[in-house]
Amino acid sequence: MAAGTVGLISDTHGLLRQAAVDALQGSDLIIHAGDIGDARILERLKTIAPVIAVRGNIDKGEWASTLPATAIAETDTTTIYILHNIQELDLDPADARFGVVVSGHSHKPSVTERAGVLCINPGSAGPRRFRLPITLARLNLDGLKIDFIDLEGSAAGRAKLPSRGGSKRGA
Repeated sequence: MAAGTVGLISDTHGLLRQAAVDALQGSDLIIHAGDIGDARILERLKTIAPVIAVRGNIDKGEWASTLPATAIAETDTTTIYILHNIQELDLDPADARFGVVVSGHSHKPSVTERAGVLCINPGSAGPRRFRLPITLARLNLDGLKIDFIDLEGSAAGRAKLPSRGGSKRGA
């Protein structure tokens, strides 16, 4: 894939909000980091852009059995490793020459850098859990800039969103 924009979404738990669909428009690729909850979510995302998805701990049944536990997205500028739970990472992403690791599971949007590898959790775009914001992220491959998008546009969500290269509210 040529340099562009990758939409990052996770933990939809069977709910694909219209705000998420709107925020993912213009993506060149969409990565779903698991806990999808319903195969129809992937079908809807595929109408926006190509989708790479991994199986999360709630993804059960025949439809989910075809999803891998991990996946790799190769772009012109970086290689992205995808898994649901970062705690289950069983390789050194820097040694494996990954530039980005995308995970979900915790429902907490975050971005950290470890040994030159950008680790991104887009947060949860599904039903609210505790007081965590409802988010997804957009990764601009040109310079690896990440924008977290608060799907509710709430002040509480804005206060909790991490930043690296920008932040966007209420798409």
